[in-house]
Amino acid sequence: MTDRPTIDVLLERLRRVQQDLEREFDRLLEEKRAQFQYSIRRGKVVFEKQARRLQRRQRTGLWRYVREAPLTYLISAPLIYGMIIPLVILDLSITLYQQVCFRIYRMPRVRRGDYLAMDRHRLGYLNAIEKLNCVYCSYANGLMAYAREVTARTEQFWCPIKHARRTRGAHHRTRYFLDYGDAEAWRQKLQVVRVHWPDVEADSPQAVDRDPE
Repeated sequence: MTDRPTIDVLLERLRRVQQDLEREFDRLLEEKRAQFQYSIRRGKVVFEKQARRLQRRQRTGLWRYVREAPLTYLISAPLIYGMIIPLVILDLSITLYQQVCFRIYRMPRVRRGDYLAMDRHRLGYLNAIEKLNCVYCSYANGLMAYAREVTARTEQFWCPIKHARRTRGAHHRTRYFLDYGDAEAWRQKLQVVRVHWPDVEADSPQAVDRDPE
């Protein structure tokens, strides 16, 4: 009877599979760029002229878009857009928090631009309202991912202990956490876990403050 693979072995397999998936996603993305005739230049999406003309033909006019929208959608719109206020407050506060506290703790800072992508508004088949909706959704979801990573790194520094039971949607940093109930590991390995950032680019000068040699 063979021994079952350990968690570390399984995680290493998962890491390799994730790398293979990322390479495959990159390959498929290149195919899609060729298929839909666009490229990335200086960080911006640029469509070829023919693609832009085809997209404009598929655009729904503003009046038609509003006229055909369900009344309940129109009524709920102020509530949806009103959420921009707490989102902006979250954005400003969590950015200020990590810029101050992460420097104090000498933790690698999260690059906000890695999580917020604003490119859907360049699609010619979207009208002005649809573009606004897409920008809003991109901002909100990107912001949540950014905030999640900031709080996850905070948890890794201050309380890297796994929970007694499995929870849904646990962030990826919990793999580095110490076992629940392992007091000896907490006392002996806490300082090791606090500086264990294998997924953060070590050569990024903006990512982490280091002590001078």
